[in-house]
Amino acid sequence: MKKSLVLSIFLLSGYMLPAQEMNAKLTGEAIRQVMQRVADWQIAHQSQVKHQPLGWENAALYMGMMDWAEIAGAEENPYYRFLYTIANRGGWQPAKRMYHADDICISQVYIDLYRKYQRPSMLWPTFARVQWVMANPPEENMKLDYSTGQGLDKWSWCDALFMAPAVYVKLYRLTGEKRYMKFADKEFKDTYNYLYNKEERLFFRDWNYFNRREANGRSVFWGRGNGWVAAGLVEILKELPRGNHYRPFYEQLFVALCDRLRELQQEDGYWRASLLDPASYPSPETSSTGFILYAFTYGVNEGILPGESFLPAIKKGWQALVNAVDEEGKLGYVQPVGADPRQVTREMTEVYGVGAFLMAGREIYRLVEGDTARGAQ
Repeated sequence: MKKSLVLSIFLLSGYMLPAQEMNAKLTGEAIRQVMQRVADWQIAHQSQVKHQPLGWENAALYMGMMDWAEIAGAEENPYYRFLYTIANRGGWQPAKRMYHADDICISQVYIDLYRKYQRPSMLWPTFARVQWVMANPPEENMKLDYSTGQGLDKWSWCDALFMAPAVYVKLYRLTGEKRYMKFADKEFKDTYNYLYNKEERLFFRDWNYFNRREANGRSVFWGRGNGWVAAGLVEILKELPRGNHYRPFYEQLFVALCDRLRELQQEDGYWRASLLDPASYPSPETSSTGFILYAFTYGVNEGILPGESFLPAIKKGWQALVNAVDEEGKLGYVQPVGADPRQVTREMTEVYGVGAFLMAGREIYRLVEGDTARGAQ
């Protein structure tokens, strides 16, 4: 879609920007400025983060930092150095648990850094991990129970569809070896068949939520959980060229999920922690909003989603995200670590919310700059 057409649709979409919200203007420079403010604040406060450096929480941040580093300026900028230092300090290792989807998430960052620096040793630990898992496939148990560890070997919770599948798909594209894609496809579809509700076109977080209800009587569909899935589908679609026989399933699911999520955006541009009972969780929630906005904008950029339907939602969503950034660059309204909807306040922030913000910002920057040739070809 041509840049002039994109901007025209934005201007006509009926959502006017308050004069004081200058950083939400849809220009490349304004987008870069607010992204830098958020990225710099997070790096300055990274020593206060309690999560493991190689864990999923930080892995999502690093993925957003990779996206930001691509447009931050120089070929070698401090954001690449930040990521390289963390990876090198950790020996390019995934986190400890062999099967756990969360603990392989950081390998997505290693693969992207490898693509930049082309040093094979960066990928040796990732290859070792995934090859061991494929040689010792997990048992077929999807009934997740954190108290006993049951079900954790499978991708039995919807967040896992962001954490793990794209590692295997990236290796498939990188090496051409079909075994990586075959494994990812089987495991992904096991989760899809178990957790996707075809009537609501949304994912349950895990089997524990099949029969739970919100205060209004509706089923519990977690905002960030479905945001994780939408963003995970982006990471898969980036790696599967058009014409690849695996792609149609993922693209069709992506379109169906995004169509449903578009219906659930609130008037202020945010998505809520509970998708079907926003009244019980009235505060904004920026991690779900960031991941969903990332998916929408990628879809428009790649011609998968229709701009006339999604551009107004993207504009409102970006305005909402920028409104949640304070003057210093702290992103607020991020739900803490959890598995279901929770109340959120303006002061709450988390690294994965920052990652989602930066991912969304990178795609919106592509949109307004007319750079729509980034996906798999």
